[in-house]
Amino acid sequence: MPPTLMWFRSDLRVHDNRALAAAAHRGPVIAVYLRALPHWQRHGHGANQLDFRARGVAALETALRGLGIPLLHRDIDDFDEAPESLLTIARETGAGRVHFNREYPVDELARDAAVIDVFQAAGLEAQGHHDAVAFAPGELLTGKGDYYGVFTPFARAWHRQLSAERLALADTPPPQASIGIESDPLPALPTLADSPIDGRQWPAGEEAAADRLERFLRFRARYYANQRDFPAIRGTSELSPYLALGMISWRQCLQAVLAENDGSLAEGDAGLTAWVNELVWREFYRHVAVGFPRVCRHRAFQRHTEELAWRDDDAGFRAWCEGRTGYPIVDAAMRQLVATGWMHNRLRMITAMFLSKHLLIDWRRGEAFFLRHLVDGEFCANNGGWQWAASTGTDAAPYFRIFNPTTQSKRFDPDGTFLAEWLPELAELPAKARHAPPRDLLGGSGYPSPIVDHKAARLRALEAFKALKAD
Repeated sequence: MPPTLMWFRSDLRVHDNRALAAAAHRGPVIAVYLRALPHWQRHGHGANQLDFRARGVAALETALRGLGIPLLHRDIDDFDEAPESLLTIARETGAGRVHFNREYPVDELARDAAVIDVFQAAGLEAQGHHDAVAFAPGELLTGKGDYYGVFTPFARAWHRQLSAERLALADTPPPQASIGIESDPLPALPTLADSPIDGRQWPAGEEAAADRLERFLRFRARYYANQRDFPAIRGTSELSPYLALGMISWRQCLQAVLAENDGSLAEGDAGLTAWVNELVWREFYRHVAVGFPRVCRHRAFQRHTEELAWRDDDAGFRAWCEGRTGYPIVDAAMRQLVATGWMHNRLRMITAMFLSKHLLIDWRRGEAFFLRHLVDGEFCANNGGWQWAASTGTDAAPYFRIFNPTTQSKRFDPDGTFLAEWLPELAELPAKARHAPPRDLLGGSGYPSPIVDHKAARLRALEAFKALKAD
């Protein structure tokens, strides 16, 4: 039996990997990784995720070595080169087929279709697997046969149709005999325009992901529903970077929940079921990318909002990026993002809504800034979250719902603990004064005055949205 190529992308693990299990079932496996740094950089990924990805590939190579599977590494400039690169490797190694796990944004779908076409034209097999979702896009549809554009009915259908078979973990391949092919040395990540954050904040690989899952379930999961919105509390799973690059699977997460929650995903412990809901959101946004491909082309999900009169305000955008808006909760969150490559989920909503509503700056600018800095930057989830906040997407916040940053700060950081951590210039103020610091208490701290008045900004946003004609 000729060997099978296993093309790794955003599935950097050997456990519960559908494509890898299927490839190993056919005989000896040769792993392939195509690094496309210029492509990723052109598509907005920054140093933080590129570094995390590189370290994840190194951890994957170690795991594959333990299974006797060599990893071949190739650099390409663009994923348009992927079909011929993979075909060349297949011919050089005598491989008869390639397996991979599917990805769902429109460019990735086109790339994978081209790989299948090229292999089939050469008389070889190519097979994609739906590993990152419980249901392949198109399997869950509304009663009218359409893709869901609202989360709640999608989630109901997801839970109703989920089966034990879909939740079953894929077999980890047993160690294979040597096939006489050595792994390629993994090249170092070249110097990037922006230096990545300290990698110790986000150790890469399956073991690190499994450790985070275990710690979350042991210490925080049952408090998740009550604590997840408070940024001063370590109340979230912090698994999003590992899920984004497939260092852990959604099935592994849900199987762990089943073990903790008496075999249930939709009922039982409120913290566990709330976290399951967040995993379903990740899948929902992948279905949206396939069913409504315009969102992959810098377009709004709600077409009528494309006529919204966004403001050109470079100074305001810079102040938002640099944490200088004069709204402490916004500024602390933005500084957390830049310093750690991650932002608490509640703060993602607050900062995104501030940019798109208070400053009335095009949400696409914020989406791109987040993707450039986030370790967990993943197109579907990032796009979905931004369009929700900007009232242009699925399940979007009604245009008239505009978070008051100060109220949000008082509610979710009542003692100003998070503010003091990220805004040292406010740390000496009384706790209650940190949310909207009076000028007479700031002295020479240098903390700026608010760049926009909340009430005036809210009225401006309401008028801009009211001027639109709904579909």
